[in-house]
Amino acid sequence: MEDTEAKNTTFPSSLFSFSNPNVSFGFGFGAASGPPPPPPPPALEVLLSEESPVTGGNLEPVVVDDSLSIYKGRVNTCDVFGVKNSDLVPGKYEGGLKLWEGSLDLVKTLNADIKDDRLLVEGKRVLELGCGHGLPGIFAGLKGAGLVHFQDFNAEVLRCLTIPNVKVNLFKEPSQGTFTSSSVGFYAGDWSEIDNLLLSGATVQDKSTNHHTENDGHSGYDIILMAETVYALDSLPSLYRLIKKCLHYPGGVVYMAGKKHYFGVGGGTRQFLRLAAEDGTMQSDLLAEVTDGSSNVREVWKFSFK
Repeated sequence: MEDTEAKNTTFPSSLFSFSNPNVSFGFGFGAASGPPPPPPPPALEVLLSEESPVTGGNLEPVVVDDSLSIYKGRVNTCDVFGVKNSDLVPGKYEGGLKLWEGSLDLVKTLNADIKDDRLLVEGKRVLELGCGHGLPGIFAGLKGAGLVHFQDFNAEVLRCLTIPNVKVNLFKEPSQGTFTSSSVGFYAGDWSEIDNLLLSGATVQDKSTNHHTENDGHSGYDIILMAETVYALDSLPSLYRLIKKCLHYPGGVVYMAGKKHYFGVGGGTRQFLRLAAEDGTMQSDLLAEVTDGSSNVREVWKFSFK
């Protein structure tokens, strides 16, 4: 199903999601029958210059508050992947061209925490996992992050949507204050295989912005953002291991937005919370709960090392 956001999106947004238990999606996540999905594509860095000619034109504003809007493009899955009327194709396309509710919930929560001095983004190293449109990462950049990396399963999503969105929002006229090519990075691949590439990128690019010295114990990102990444039960262990590897110890924080349950695909925020509780190295705090009637309960959680 194609993305159906209104042209001037505001919070909260009633977008399509895996929230109706009576709908059969047929994506095969967690299913016991049917052929397994193909192996994931190799992890790779996508350069800022690799923007696809199939890009998200017709920019639409996503209103964060009275003083800030983030602009996003729209790309058809058929144009990029040759797939019609589908949000997910296991092993091929993971829904990155659609704007999901959790992405907007996450931006709203980040905005509230920054305003209330509960979160400092300025100068921080930020990673957005499963970025798609990249709105939370873009928001962090607009709020002064020193480095923002965007990860998605599909390189095509990064080239066709994330990079164009980043350019239009973060690469503005010099008088407005801008990012540079060394301030952003784009990485495609499966969560089970991308940790070395992400950590290498964080270290090399962060040196260019002088945010650490040789003796300060730099390792990983200060803030990890992710929205709607916990839908598939079988991918949660890889996602949790990746977060632990990539999060700066001991002060790093993770902001996670998602639905309490994803009917038909097995995942949800509570399954991810169970993983964290069983591991015992991170604490979790519920920051927001959204019950707007458009889907099942949506939540935003914060994780940090104990």
